[in-house]
Parts: sequence; C-alpha cells; structure tokens
Amino acid sequence: MNKNDIKILLVDDEPDILEIIGYNLKNEGYQIFTAENGLEAIKVAKKHIPHLILLDIMMPEMDGIEACEKIRKIKSLESVIIAFLTARGEDYSQVAGFEAGADDYITKPIKPKVLVSKIKSLLRRLKTKSETEESLKLGDIVIDKDEYVVYKAGKKIALPRKEFELFSLLTSKPGKVFKREVILDTVWGNEVVVGGRTIDVHIRKLREKIGDNHFKTVKGVGYKFVLLEDK
Repeated sequence: MNKNDIKILLVDDEPDILEIIGYNLKNEGYQIFTAENGLEAIKVAKKHIPHLILLDIMMPEMDGIEACEKIRKIKSLESVIIAFLTARGEDYSQVAGFEAGADDYITKPIKPKVLVSKIKSLLRRLKTKSETEESLKLGDIVIDKDEYVVYKAGKKIALPRKEFELFSLLTSKPGKVFKREVILDTVWGNEVVVGGRTIDVHIRKLREKIGDNHFKTVKGVGYKFVLLEDK
C-alpha cells in the first residue's frame, strides 16, 4: 500500500497539536483528517474509514476511551489501528485504553520525528489482502484473517486488532507455550513500550469471548492455546 493511500485521523482538543502532528504526517505523504473530540472523531471516521486513528483521552463532549469503545462496535471500522496519544501515563489509564480496544499507547510530549517513526511501525501492521486472504479452522473455531473475525460454533466474534493478532499468534501453534517476551515482540513490536499487564488484559478479554478453557497460563513463562481435546 502506498503512503498516499493511507488515511490517518488525528483526534485532539488542542489545535496546536493537530497542526504540528498533521504537518509532519502530511510531509510523509499520508492523507490526514482531524477531529477535536470523540463525537466528531466517530463522524469523521465513519465518513473516511481511516487506517490509523491517533486518539487523545482527555477531551470535551466525549473522551477517547468512550470514543474508542464506540468505534470498535462499528463494522466498517473493525480493523482500524487505534493508538492513544495522551499526556496521561498512569497504569490505570493505559489498562483502560487497552480494555477499550486500543492497539497501542503513546505518551506526550513526543518529538515529531519519533512520533513519525512510531506511526510507521504501527502502519507496518497493515497486511495486504494477499497476506490476509485465508482462514484457519481449529475444532469449532474458524479464524478469518481477511475480515479480522473469529467464528465459534458458527457464532461471529469480532475482535479488536490487538486481540485478533494475539489470538492468531497463539493459535498458529496450538499447544505451544509462547513466552511473554515473544508475545510482546510479535504482537506489539519492540518499538512500543507496554507493560506486562497488557498481555494479561488481552488474554482475559479473549477468555471472555472465546472460552476460558482454550487458554492456559504457564506461570512465569507465558500462555498457550489448546483445543478442547488437548486440555
């Protein structure tokens, strides 16, 4: 995918931040759209279907957490990459962001060149159609890598991008224990700093949606996916 085809939505209630970030990303060749609160972000996202949304948390009208949750429920936006860009660095804020369906968390202030580098890293996660046009069947579970959805016993389960990528990793080798550091590096990439609790939050979400008995914790090591007959 060419840079000129990639659409990025910037959401922040500070016009200066939108201007600075937008300027640097436009110079990279991306299509840039902006919004100043969560409500406006949802409207713009529905209209333009961006590939990536940079979303502030503390905003008027609707904050970033609520906006993220609502965006994740919109079918046309199921696969959009969402990264929170915020000055809030507390652990509880990050956990809330990931539980809302965010893919990553970037703390302000950040130098424009560093931000551009992180955005390039995020966009590398965009898969071409040829890479995602396949399905994997495991028992009564079908993983549609083209649509980023999972079917369990015929029931469709939509997963946020990070949950889907974590699930895809674990199901790539059922029974194999994936170490926590391998999960972090594969799913989140070594350019993004996230805490160990991030994995636990995503595993808990997968257990709620897919079934607790499919996910086994190997204490002090990591996680593995098991088929029911293997438990």
